Amino acid sequence: QVQLVESGGGLVQAGGSLRLSCAASGGTFSRYAMGWFRQAPGKEREFVAGITSSGPYIYYTDSVKGRFTISRENAKSTVYLQMNSLKPEDTAVYLCAADTSGGVMGGLRFRNNYEYWGQGTQVTVSS
Repeated sequence: QVQLVESGGGLVQAGGSLRLSCAASGGTFSRYAMGWFRQAPGKEREFVAGITSSGPYIYYTDSVKGRFTISRENAKSTVYLQMNSLKPEDTAVYLCAADTSGGVMGGLRFRNNYEYWGQGTQVTVSS
């Protein structure tokens, strides 16, 4: 069983930055692909960024390219999401997820590929 715990959310003004962290336990983190998703009220959960276990290969949704950076630190079993130039439309609950198969770049954006999910951390961007 893999447990994922997100942290780092909060309230920030438009143009500001936040760094989210997701700490994993209960498995071999280095073997997992990791993804960040977000869900705003009344909207579908959407893919934000993903990183494979090997390579690693990284994939972003178009709306965050150039603003968000995903990274992983296997020694700490942690994946990060650095978010810069935040916009009000980035407001959502951000969740991390683990794909124990290790993932492939083309599959990172599909939420059904991820078996484990965290509870999420709220990000609110004011205008």
